[in-house]
Amino acid sequence: MASPPAQQKRVEPDPRDYTLLLVDDEPNLRKVLGALLSKDGYEVLEAESGEAALEVLKNEDVQVVVSDLRMPGMGGLELLKKVRKGWPRLSCVMLTAHGTIDSAVEALKSGALDFLTKPFDRDEIRRVIAKAVEAYDRSGRDESPAEEPAPASAIVGQHPRIQEVFEVVRKVAASPSTVLITGESGTGKELVAQAIHQSSDRAGKPFVKINCAAIPHTLIESELFGYEKGAFTGAVTSKPGRFELADGGTLFLDEIGEIPLEMQVKLLHVLQEGVFERVGAVTQTKVDVRLVAATNRDLAADVKAGRFREDLFYRLNVVPMHLPPLRERLSDIPSLVEHFRKKFNKRLGRNVESVSPEAVTQLQAYHWPGNIRELENVMERAILFCEGSALDAKDLPPLKGPDTPGASLPPTAAASGGDGAGSPGSLKDVVKQASRQVEKEIILKALQDNNWNVTRTARQLGVSRKGLQLKMKELGLRRE
Repeated sequence: MASPPAQQKRVEPDPRDYTLLLVDDEPNLRKVLGALLSKDGYEVLEAESGEAALEVLKNEDVQVVVSDLRMPGMGGLELLKKVRKGWPRLSCVMLTAHGTIDSAVEALKSGALDFLTKPFDRDEIRRVIAKAVEAYDRSGRDESPAEEPAPASAIVGQHPRIQEVFEVVRKVAASPSTVLITGESGTGKELVAQAIHQSSDRAGKPFVKINCAAIPHTLIESELFGYEKGAFTGAVTSKPGRFELADGGTLFLDEIGEIPLEMQVKLLHVLQEGVFERVGAVTQTKVDVRLVAATNRDLAADVKAGRFREDLFYRLNVVPMHLPPLRERLSDIPSLVEHFRKKFNKRLGRNVESVSPEAVTQLQAYHWPGNIRELENVMERAILFCEGSALDAKDLPPLKGPDTPGASLPPTAAASGGDGAGSPGSLKDVVKQASRQVEKEIILKALQDNNWNVTRTARQLGVSRKGLQLKMKELGLRRE
């Protein structure tokens, strides 16, 4: 008998890479919660109102917003809606007292990732925040080039295989059939799921998404189905699951192949019967949910290997859709590049008017292992650091594909490591490497002078916090 495949080791997010924004009108709560999260390694910013929070978000690079529901002026729900519209990649966690659980549920339906009840349990806080930053990594930066749920017409591309996707979306949107979207990471699976929802008669109802790989196996049942008060240690109140929150709308289960076998049975039951039980409940809850699932794994192979239930696979695979990788639709790169140019001009406050044909040609020569998500990240950095009105090939960051001609680091940077070893390269390369070393030393000294506070360092250097963070990653600067 063949031994089961080794489980891929999970890489935990490093708190030092994330900035949290605490929004509450109570200074003592901000102080206590901020101290706890800072001790865990997060950089914590504070705002005393919803209005102040929006100003912070305009000037700082934040990954997670933790906001009270009830505040003078702009309340937490209104802030949540503005954040979801203006910064859709952010993870939002809401704070609530015991008497406002209904409002917290409304917040979850409006796009909040989770909520915390006062008084706080420290382990629960750490768990929820860890889930929020992981959701930002896995879903917030996810695969789509669009910022908001949109109809299929907003998906960028004219390649015949993408046109086939448009046609399938058009045909299946009005039906209640389950859809299984397959494709490599970064190809746009979530965007297609949103397009199906927005093109259906459920468009005015909730679109709820959950990344199955981001949830520990021990918690996935309570995430999907919710739990009753007292169901387990720390369950100080009842909480609805994602199926309840999606009632009447669409539930998107990303990375469905990561669901453990024991949970696959319960998932199959709710898909067939439309009913489930919360953890700790004695009564059943009935829901009307349209399910869209996605995976980058070969589920048919997982079925043969005994890692995925055959009956669940066929229940999910009613309408299969496969998204091609970007390397198989390189003709769409010019339109994607133009889309990202407009997007990041608006988001970053830049005015890059065009992208040169040479830059587009260089982008089309790359094989894009990270697909659209990788192209999006490359364009964001290029727009941010472009000094002219036109983005040229020299403005593109190094594309490190192993088989891409001309797309690797120049010899002086890759071979010599900046210490003069190896081939000297051209004068231009030598000057570039020397400038890089000087830049690294200046930024490192400023970071050390400010005790590695990124916000103060960016202010001292006269750059945006986002720009400094990107530069630190590029130069390999990180506090040990």
